[in-house]
Amino acid sequence: MAKFLRAGARGTEIPAIVAPDGSHRDLSRFIPDLAGEYLAPASLASLDALDPLQLPVLDPSFRVGPCVAGTSNFLAIGLNYFDHAREVGAVPPPEPIIFNKAPSCIVGPYDDIVIPAGSRTTDWEVELGVVINQDCSEVSVERALEFVAGYCICHDVSERHSQIERGGQWVKGKSFPGFGPLGPWLVTPSEVPQIANSRLWLEVQGQVMQDGTTAQMIFTVSEIIAYVSQFMLLRAGDVITTGTPKGVGLGRKPEIYLKAGDVVRLGVDGLGIQEQRFTLHPRDRSQ
Repeated sequence: MAKFLRAGARGTEIPAIVAPDGSHRDLSRFIPDLAGEYLAPASLASLDALDPLQLPVLDPSFRVGPCVAGTSNFLAIGLNYFDHAREVGAVPPPEPIIFNKAPSCIVGPYDDIVIPAGSRTTDWEVELGVVINQDCSEVSVERALEFVAGYCICHDVSERHSQIERGGQWVKGKSFPGFGPLGPWLVTPSEVPQIANSRLWLEVQGQVMQDGTTAQMIFTVSEIIAYVSQFMLLRAGDVITTGTPKGVGLGRKPEIYLKAGDVVRLGVDGLGIQEQRFTLHPRDRSQ
């Protein structure tokens, strides 16, 4: 199968595919976007049957946007790696912990990210993201992977003071603008058969902070989809990000957090690499 992406300025991205020569090829003649019904298995299979080398080449300078559009639910699973739960002093949960990230925080994999005004506790989390291919509800563990359009890298950026100290739900620290880079690629499942045992890593300023594998997950992708679908209708284009391994800033002694000018690189085997520069909030620049 294939590696898909979306390219262009914010709000005007077009669907594309990665050709064997590494170039990005325009798919907009065949689908309007990587969203909704166009993520269904038959649609993606028809795209995969095309010869990418016969499609128009996109300008390599085009911005790469988030790898999926039209996301109505951006869901996350907390404390889903044994080593991460231990590093923050938590007991591994008996059931998946579900929280929300606002879909409005989704950005491209190389977009700059603004640190929230006054924040001193903005943190990093490399994660495996799962994109749903069609509406589903109350699915079984055995059938859950039938509803996966593909996988992508998700950077679950987190503002820890808002998440932990402000009361209520974690969503407060997880949804600032730019806090959900997705991509660069949406990779179909057959392209990454090793996804249940894939390395995921993250560097800050060239220093490795996280280095783990998806084999350390407490709940598998199948179990997560089946569990979440008990409580809500999942729709095509919805994203579930599945947790992070140890090495977050919160878990270090002393704690370490991101500051303006920091460059973060992160990757998952077979899914590409992201890179973001963190910048100062305009309100903080004026002080």
